[in-house]
Amino acid sequence: MNLRILIFCQLILSAGAVINGQKLYISPSGNDGNPGTREKPFATLNAACRSARELKKEKNPVVPVEIIAGDGIYQMFQPLELTGDDSGTKESPLVIRADEGAKPVFRGGVEVGSFEKVNDSLWKAFIPNTAYYDYYFEQLYVDGMRATRARYPNDGFHFVNKADEEVLVKGNGQIPLAAIQRIVLDPADTAFMKSVAENEMRDMLIVFYHKWDNTRKHPAGYDMTINTILTSGSGMQPWNTLDSKSRYYIENCREALDAPGEWFLDRSGYLYYVPLKGQAIGSTKFVIPVIKEFITIRGDSANGKKAENIRFENLAFEVAAYHTPPEGNEAAQAASPVGAAITADFAGNIRFINCEVSHTGTYAFWFRRGCEKCDVIHCYLHDLGAGGIKIGETVIRKGASDLTAFINIDNNIIRDCGHVFPCAVGIIVFNSSDNTLTHNDISGLRYTGISAGWVWGYSSSPSKRNRIEFNHIHHLGWGELCDMGGVYTLGPSEGTTVSGNVIHHVWSFDYGGWGLYTDEGSTGILEENNLVYACKSSGFHQHYGRENIIRNNIFALNTVAQLQATRVENHRSLSFTNNIIYFNHGTLLSGNWDKFSLISDSNCYWDTRTKDILFGGKKFQEWQKEGKDRNSLIKDPNFVDPLLYDFHFKNLTLIRKTGFKPFDYGKAGVYGSADWIRLAAADPDPGKKFEKLVSAYDAASK
Repeated sequence: MNLRILIFCQLILSAGAVINGQKLYISPSGNDGNPGTREKPFATLNAACRSARELKKEKNPVVPVEIIAGDGIYQMFQPLELTGDDSGTKESPLVIRADEGAKPVFRGGVEVGSFEKVNDSLWKAFIPNTAYYDYYFEQLYVDGMRATRARYPNDGFHFVNKADEEVLVKGNGQIPLAAIQRIVLDPADTAFMKSVAENEMRDMLIVFYHKWDNTRKHPAGYDMTINTILTSGSGMQPWNTLDSKSRYYIENCREALDAPGEWFLDRSGYLYYVPLKGQAIGSTKFVIPVIKEFITIRGDSANGKKAENIRFENLAFEVAAYHTPPEGNEAAQAASPVGAAITADFAGNIRFINCEVSHTGTYAFWFRRGCEKCDVIHCYLHDLGAGGIKIGETVIRKGASDLTAFINIDNNIIRDCGHVFPCAVGIIVFNSSDNTLTHNDISGLRYTGISAGWVWGYSSSPSKRNRIEFNHIHHLGWGELCDMGGVYTLGPSEGTTVSGNVIHHVWSFDYGGWGLYTDEGSTGILEENNLVYACKSSGFHQHYGRENIIRNNIFALNTVAQLQATRVENHRSLSFTNNIIYFNHGTLLSGNWDKFSLISDSNCYWDTRTKDILFGGKKFQEWQKEGKDRNSLIKDPNFVDPLLYDFHFKNLTLIRKTGFKPFDYGKAGVYGSADWIRLAAADPDPGKKFEKLVSAYDAASK
């Protein structure tokens, strides 16, 4: 049996073993006044956890406690809040799991009924809480799918004509504390904006896409004489302003409600929906979110009492809200301020095994402050408002106990993210060390797959020894944002490894669709045995960094270039050895690769169009005279079928001359049952959509 599968099976078996413990039961048909037996179960997790807390106080020594959820849907009207008082021990953990054969779903939303026809192409329902209590929701799920809030244009984006701002309060930082932006819209939008009722401006959002960020703002006003929207808040980031390359769409106004699948909530309390073909008014199910979080786990830092030894198994959590604040959302890389549906602080040995999180307005998980030795294993995270998993904080705490470390994220499927915050990341490690991100399948994001490090430049960083290995990261970007990577790193990261990953189909809007991307100050990182192909800008890019090792990788069939470098510095930037570079498009090198201080040797280069490959404008012999690639070859590496992305070798004679060591790239991605592996591959093949992006790029380049 495959060793990984054997270990996983042993993990699941050991996770289910609770010997001589107390069992508490919950059921959708239960009652919180019941004793929690199988015959008379509780109705909610909250009641069962309160009972478990009391049992722990009574039992000495503490015995394992299991909370067992029966089949069905559990309505959650408040998050489950766990503290140090809910902790188990390593020998006697608190386990919250599904009953044998059951599929419990904890839903943070409620169904809306009583729709009526306005006409054949428009339905409506009255929401009393909106009309009478000002409850305004921003997500709607129809027949289990996220519906589109009315938007203009229905597809794609319009371009900002121009933008400037008036600074009201400068402050001491680079970003003004307060400013008003004047954004001239696309002239084509004049008629649409004039049709928007003034009272709808309160809830209308304009969502900007600029470089690697998004800004989401409610208009502060509109001047129809010059087609200009006003927004207010912080000043624009000097390094990432709104300009004529910025795009936008407008969301949430009645005038934009014109396409099947769109919806609009009026402050009067009426929810309007344009049905999709085939939907019937009596059988279509509508769910609106009522809570923002499913679970919060919080220990007490003051007395050192962590929340720990708690395990969740075989549970599904769905439908959690995000509410845009009145001031909107300022641009923030990786949607870093955005919360999560499941959050842990000062927690240890918290484990989520075979769980599902979906239909959120935020990230799924955040192991935030002072967490250690926590796991997310074999979980399915999808249809998320932001990204999948956040680890650590964006600030650097002084106390070691405040730092998060040793988080294990293994064998998960993370897909279809960024519906509210397109700049979110699949898995992001902020200021945190010794984490393991392995065998995950990450796809369908508009930005980066995995990000590690949160220090720009060479100042001290706690992000060390993070392992990013054997992940399958693919179909990112979708031509919406820029400056992204399959794996993206920042700052001094000594001991970090990026190995055994398969990364492909990363397509940015403009610049910056890279496979491996060592950004500002990335230092001491080993990247080896990765297969990177079909990325827009290049397979590997280093902005600037120090002493990174890039070896024994395959970079193939990238579009604009294969290798890229930006800032030239007076130290060894990287070592690039024993790699294979295979291409039929664009150039070999881009930027300042030919000016970098680097060791480059024992590589194999092949351009299917010519043997006379240029190295930054230099012929191969000239390049070698500069001391680079003296033992490298320009030869066909003899892949089996590279155009069908089969990068196995017909024979190994040639590549052995370079010292390249073949690796099994089939190990990347999830492992386990055939059903789990099929689920990771279950999305309809998006390759044709990417082919269209490439074709459009080629046409524009000619």
